Amino acid sequence: MHSKVVWLGRQEYGVVLARQKELVQKVRRGAEPDTLLLVEHEPVITLGRTAKKEHLLLSEAALKERGISLFSVERGGDVTYHGPGQLVGYPILDLNRYGRDLHLLLRNYEEVLIRTLADFGVAARRFPPYTGVWVGEEKVAAIGVAVESWVCFHGFAFNVDPNLDHFRLIVPCGISEYGVTSLARLLRRPVGLMEVIPHVIRHFADVFGLTFGPVEKELLGESER
Repeated sequence: MHSKVVWLGRQEYGVVLARQKELVQKVRRGAEPDTLLLVEHEPVITLGRTAKKEHLLLSEAALKERGISLFSVERGGDVTYHGPGQLVGYPILDLNRYGRDLHLLLRNYEEVLIRTLADFGVAARRFPPYTGVWVGEEKVAAIGVAVESWVCFHGFAFNVDPNLDHFRLIVPCGISEYGVTSLARLLRRPVGLMEVIPHVIRHFADVFGLTFGPVEKELLGESER
């Protein structure tokens, strides 16, 4: 069974979270192959398992006034922002096929994005002890995962060309001493998600040893574009 890539377009966070959880059960049962969901979210802030409330710099009511929703989720990590211009990847993988190694999983996600950025002439790196992908001392991609019955979900958020001002509403990933950047800022030009997606898919397939068919599209709600 070939693995598959599904492009969800722009979607509200809660709709995609429900789709992830549905896929986790299907992949666990063998009813669906390993699947990489790719999505662009409407503005949302998510709080991971270790999130500290003081890392959210506005109240939920104030965020709602700005059109930004808030979710507490089961992924690892602290507080994260998602929004238009950011490519979010949710790999739903049966880790029994990948050695049940969460540390390796995180490093592989980083590797996919480091290779993608290299395609654009950007030298990105890991920055231990922090998870994610960095250019200099600025984070360009955040990573956080959850696992259920050795099937992983949640994943990575790659800042292609988002509104970086929105990151000032939080302490991103609980890290106050370093900044956040985007591919567009690094290249000093606008960058669309469709310019980046083929690179991410190719490197994901290479790093994980997968064979993907053509990208599928899935309609989950009225926000899809």
